[in-house]
Amino acid sequence: MAVPHPTDPAAESPSGSSSGTPSDPAPRPEYPRPQFVRESWLSLNGTWQFETDRSDTGLERGLRERGLTGEITVPFCPESTLSGIGETDFLEAVWYRRTVTVPADWTGARVLLHFGAVDHDTTVWADGVEVARHRGGFTPFTADLDGIAQPGHEVTLVVRARDSRHGPQARGKQATWYANSHCHYTRTTGIWQTVWMEPVPRAVSMKRPRITPDLSSGTFFLDLPLTANPPGHRVRAVLSDDRGEVVTAEARADLDLCPRLALTVPADRVRPWSPDDPHLYGLRLEVLDAGGHVVDTAASYAGLRSVAIRGKQLLLNGEPVFQRLVLDQGYYPDGLMTAPSDAALVRDIELARAAGFNGARLHQKVFEERYLHHADRLGYLVWGEFGDWGCETGERGTNQRPDASYVAQWLEALERDHSHPSIIGWCPLNETYQHLHDHITQLDDVTRAMFLATKQADPSRPVIDASGYAHRVPETDVYDSHCYEQDPAAFARTMAGLAEDRPHVNAGPDGRPWSVPYRGQPYFCSEFGGIWWDPEAAASGAGDDAEASWGYGERPRGPEEFVDRFTRLTAVLLDDPDMFGYCYTQLTDVFQERNGVYRFDRSEKADTALLRAAQRRAAAFEHER
Repeated sequence: MAVPHPTDPAAESPSGSSSGTPSDPAPRPEYPRPQFVRESWLSLNGTWQFETDRSDTGLERGLRERGLTGEITVPFCPESTLSGIGETDFLEAVWYRRTVTVPADWTGARVLLHFGAVDHDTTVWADGVEVARHRGGFTPFTADLDGIAQPGHEVTLVVRARDSRHGPQARGKQATWYANSHCHYTRTTGIWQTVWMEPVPRAVSMKRPRITPDLSSGTFFLDLPLTANPPGHRVRAVLSDDRGEVVTAEARADLDLCPRLALTVPADRVRPWSPDDPHLYGLRLEVLDAGGHVVDTAASYAGLRSVAIRGKQLLLNGEPVFQRLVLDQGYYPDGLMTAPSDAALVRDIELARAAGFNGARLHQKVFEERYLHHADRLGYLVWGEFGDWGCETGERGTNQRPDASYVAQWLEALERDHSHPSIIGWCPLNETYQHLHDHITQLDDVTRAMFLATKQADPSRPVIDASGYAHRVPETDVYDSHCYEQDPAAFARTMAGLAEDRPHVNAGPDGRPWSVPYRGQPYFCSEFGGIWWDPEAAASGAGDDAEASWGYGERPRGPEEFVDRFTRLTAVLLDDPDMFGYCYTQLTDVFQERNGVYRFDRSEKADTALLRAAQRRAAAFEHER
């Protein structure tokens, strides 16, 4: 049986059968779930009816039942120009409507309707029947249309998305005031990732698999949850490489709701995944009935790699690989949080690598899964994160109050992304800040809950309880800090002390602690730099208006000064043998935030080859120890 290699076009973006993507061109047509690929699917990207509902009274006014007054191009949010609307004022609620013909050759199947991400509180109706509710703007959800969507017949879909600017809510970098300012940007409301349908077998089908590599034994452990356990059914997995089939495993599917398979790679076919050699094995998944007939099948892939901790070292495949990370916020001038094309996702990774970075913090956003697919293919190291900003209350002592929805959304992200080898760590929170005092707060509870949920969902990767600022969990796997000191000598003094277990720890402006003490964990400076390099403003002699142009420190007078400061700041961290990595802020400018290595349009701001040379020299951490 042929198993497509994960870099083959068939595995990357299946066109499906006659029931695949529509014949009319539509934006973002590529397959949205690249690590769990079924042949038949229907993209619903393109033109939908649309209407704003500024007072959230649409249900009472009959918007669910009638046609809507405007149009929008999905999957782009109404604030973006690519949507065809470009409305950047507050949108309390928005409505979508589209009538779809279910492909006739889906007879006998259960029809699922998938949403990649909708911001923030979503209700979905199909032919007037409520089929889904979901809270959270960064994670996927599915509506089961069984009994409503019939092959060969039309079904009318209606979506309402509510996105209030009031109260605690996981927003990421979306501004809660009208205009962009400092590091807060234009909002995203409603649908902003691909919407699509797929048929699945009615009696039993696979849910998303969980693939966990174990490099020490050369084994992939495959958890394959099922919708049911009919008598006599089995599951089968076939692992392949460019030489063909590597190993096959089978198990009964009528005993366990989630059968587990072990795929042990022969020694002569073991090829670890790494930035230098991002090898991916192909994987074919099947469910067989009692007669041995395949009743459900999907394609996937896997990378064999390990992440480990040894003292202050964070190791990849048992080796100290210095993490030269860049902060990537995943914003685009025309699509906002939605990349205008699949090629744009690839380009961002290629731009980072050209500047000497080998990975990224995916910052204040759960990136779409195709980005992770390309990181897997290209050997790009990433930390999976969450858009947690938005829980500020302003109340002294309990100023941040993330709620239970943070934990629920984070678990959805972990479930979606568990199997991607490019993810080498998790970070559920960023720059939470609150004084440590005599009371256990809601921030303490949620920080610990998200840390423990992550460890329970995935014990194979390290977890940072919160990046920078308020470390509230003593047993966090990794400790870090943020420091935007611009003078290299002062930066070196600030970052000194790690060898004596006295690293830089963020604290409140009054010096009161935000974090529990450092306990000897692997440590890195996970935000630094952010050099305010704005070539246009420098050339025009513009002032220091933070609304128009913003960054850290005194603005360099020219590209040579920018490169010199970049080189000397990174050298401080490259030369520390106890520092396992860093994360430079940031990959691109974002609106008024002009501290990127590249402009917002991805054009070059300085000689990228010089930045690469500054970073790619050997780090002290990578020397033989």
